[in-house]
Amino acid sequence: MSSTHGRRLGTPEAGNATTLLLLGSGELGKEIVLSAQQLGLETVAVGRYERAPAMQVAHQSYTIDMTDGAAVRQVVKQADPALIIPEIEAIATDELKQLEHEGYDVVPTARATRLTMDRERIRELAAEEVGVTTGDYAFADSYETYREAVAEIGTPAVIKPTMSSSGKGQSVAHNNQQVESAWNTAREGSRSDTGRVIIEDLVNFDSEFTLLTVQHEDGTSFCPPTGHIQEDGDYQVSWQPHSLTSDQLANAQQMAREVTNELGGHGIFGVEFFLRDEEVLFSELSPRPHDTGLATLGSQRLSQFDLHLRAILDLPVPNITVERPTATKALVVDSPVETPAYTGVSEALSIPETNLRLFGKPEAYAGRRMGVAIATATDTATARDRVAESVSQIDVVDDTRSEPVPTS
Repeated sequence: MSSTHGRRLGTPEAGNATTLLLLGSGELGKEIVLSAQQLGLETVAVGRYERAPAMQVAHQSYTIDMTDGAAVRQVVKQADPALIIPEIEAIATDELKQLEHEGYDVVPTARATRLTMDRERIRELAAEEVGVTTGDYAFADSYETYREAVAEIGTPAVIKPTMSSSGKGQSVAHNNQQVESAWNTAREGSRSDTGRVIIEDLVNFDSEFTLLTVQHEDGTSFCPPTGHIQEDGDYQVSWQPHSLTSDQLANAQQMAREVTNELGGHGIFGVEFFLRDEEVLFSELSPRPHDTGLATLGSQRLSQFDLHLRAILDLPVPNITVERPTATKALVVDSPVETPAYTGVSEALSIPETNLRLFGKPEAYAGRRMGVAIATATDTATARDRVAESVSQIDVVDDTRSEPVPTS
């Protein structure tokens, strides 16, 4: 297999290439590929559907079922990468563990990838083994134990599959009449055969934020906190910096450091928190660049993707600061689109200090994120106004039809 040779980087598509293989080829993976190519890495994008965003910019691409261990192994053996970077949760993690045992470098580790795709294991590790502060929660694998857990925690409660991503299968049971439908939604949205769900107290939070945590050879670094708004478990708006007191920031940094140290490995981790009555509560964690961290494309000299590459290649990670307050807003379609096209781009880019990322996804389903507006300003409130105005200018047109598709 190829190697980073202690910071020695080769030439793409040559015999000495340093190859990065990405398992998952969405919009975050696309930014990883672009950052990797600035360092002269050869990039291989693997995805579950053809023409995925990262595939459009990588040197090579493969379309496979990434939950099929044999298919993952075949691609890894063929690409012979220096680094394997899981970019999504739905991956054959047992095969990754075996490949790691054989000498392949899985980012951050195969264990971290396995633990964080399972809400049960990561919550147990964070709350019970590490001891960070969380809201009340319980797990259930039958309707009977689920009803008992909801009765104990009370409504409103958030119900999620233990294994899913991007809000799939997540809903809120606001009262006893919604308990059964929330159970069905979670079971249908699960990515595993166990059908286990997590029941969480609906935290009446003042705000929620992500602390992008960089584990590297010289220790742990943090990006300034990124505030965000989610709907049905999926990010809609983010901004950086997010205002915290010095004590709140120190508390969040301590929890993030302890949990990511326990997971091990190098790279960036998206650690999510709630802020409730001045108290910081751990929520979730992703062992990879985070969707809310798209704000770093405007706010920081080195984006979260640049920092991720530096950390996993054992390159220097400098002091991280916000150069200019930044906000992002997702472009989301409200109905299926077979062949997307975009109008209003000129108007969207006429908003001061605003840029766009249109992800190039070949088709869309209702609720799918198709792009993001990124704006800077002297303060985050102005930046948020700018991205809202920018996104409002864009219509997604289905070129198989004549009328625009509603967006939000």
